[in-house]
Amino acid sequence: MIVDLDPDDPRPVYQQIVDEIRRSVAIGVLKPDDPLPAVRRLAEDLKVNANTVQHAYRRLEQEGAAYVKRGLGTFVSARQRDAGQVRQAAMARQIAERMLREGFRHGLLASDLIGALQDIAPGRALPKKG
Repeated sequence: MIVDLDPDDPRPVYQQIVDEIRRSVAIGVLKPDDPLPAVRRLAEDLKVNANTVQHAYRRLEQEGAAYVKRGLGTFVSARQRDAGQVRQAAMARQIAERMLREGFRHGLLASDLIGALQDIAPGRALPKKG
């Protein structure tokens, strides 16, 4: 399944769907002109209201990330507004935001999380602050 919802995530469900579809496009699971799951099917799979999925698909269409073929469904747009680097930066920011929320819930500071990332980053990709 291309969409995985997190019940503990404070983002609205429709936004989680939008973000998961964007992520699937960014990592190449979904390619231009690939069909998105039918609204009712995805709603059943995720156990959410079909209007929620429809709202997410409308948002993707407004952003230019998807298009609708009447009677056929919703498809990944071949002409994404964002370049690959912009999509990656947006995805990194979303992941970082989730990490910060989770860390704050456990009493950690941003500096604690940055330090942990620096410790585990392969090849010390992040510069150590001194």
